[in-house]
Amino acid sequence: MHSDGFLAEREQFDVFTDLLFNALLGFVFMFLIAFMLINPISDTGKVDPKAEVLITVTWPDQHPDDIDLYVEDPNGGVVWYHVKEAGLMHLDRDDRGNYRDTITVDGQKINNPLNQETVTIRGIIPGEFVINVHHYLANGTEDVPVEVKVEKLNPEVTLVFYTTLQMDHKGQELTAARFTMDDEGQISDVNRRPKTLVRSRKGA
Repeated sequence: MHSDGFLAEREQFDVFTDLLFNALLGFVFMFLIAFMLINPISDTGKVDPKAEVLITVTWPDQHPDDIDLYVEDPNGGVVWYHVKEAGLMHLDRDDRGNYRDTITVDGQKINNPLNQETVTIRGIIPGEFVINVHHYLANGTEDVPVEVKVEKLNPEVTLVFYTTLQMDHKGQELTAARFTMDDEGQISDVNRRPKTLVRSRKGA
């Protein structure tokens, strides 16, 4: 009798252990499924590999003047406000100072104070690039500080060039930077040798 009771207790213990093990196994399986469905967090400094270089021009928020960005690629293609795509380059936005910076949504006025133009180079084009800034329209009376930044995006974000230009009159054009890209996308020979791009675009 004592032996039969022991066996019964052991059988009950084994059943409980099996149930506990199966429940734990199911919990682990569900946890792994949930973990795999979680979107991975992007690594810091990693960006969309579809763009190789980002060129950004900014001037003070709420400033009324219209500053334009011109970029020429090694093949002679130029992006500017009339030609927003050339080769692998793209002008993402033509900012016109405070012109049309206010829109009305549901009866409320929304203001975008940011003055910024950006050009992305979406592939490797060996040769020299030229970046110019043009003071298209002067609505104010003071000089306009224009910040120009060039960033290499792959394999991680690195600053290639940064400067601040003082634009002091309508029609002024300054070469902010020139650089050379090799077959691997590496950038070298960063300089500011002047070259006009605006005159060559007149009538284009």
